[in-house]
Amino acid sequence: MFIAQELRKNSIAEYLLYMWQVEDVIRAYRCNLSRIRHEYIDQFDYSDEQKDDMADWYGNLVTMMNGEGKRESGHLQINQIVLQSMTELHKQLLAAGTRFPFYTAEYYRVLPFIVELRNKGGKEYGEIETCMNALYGTMLLRLQKKIVSPDTAHAIKEMTTFVGMLSDYYKKDKEEGLKLEDE
Repeated sequence: MFIAQELRKNSIAEYLLYMWQVEDVIRAYRCNLSRIRHEYIDQFDYSDEQKDDMADWYGNLVTMMNGEGKRESGHLQINQIVLQSMTELHKQLLAAGTRFPFYTAEYYRVLPFIVELRNKGGKEYGEIETCMNALYGTMLLRLQKKIVSPDTAHAIKEMTTFVGMLSDYYKKDKEEGLKLEDE
């Protein structure tokens, strides 16, 4: 919860990856809040009040996962909305033409990797979701200490740069607004 709050302010992409990880943590404990509290939350060096706040936060997420039918897989609506916001900003940045040349250049540098991943996968995802899935999948591989091929590592590095730029623009847009359209 505390990490999520900080990430939401500073990097929307890292926030979303973190929230996907939280969904997986909840699933690992079979959406059982008592287990989450005693086996997970209680490990943290937080005050009892902070642990209670975390338990409330996880409890709300468990309720949402149960209500939305996401106990086994999928992402919560709140996380899908964040992804949609990122996707909309991505489209606006590309449509703004020459006003965001570095973003556009990075997009075209990453596009072949996105196309390759889409061709490998059975499901049609948008460009931003494809990048986020690749970043999350690679993060899981690294957590499991599995080897990531040099080609994959290169693609992930490019996607990380691209998604990082999008996150920076997202933050800037929320804080001060971006001039995305001609006025």
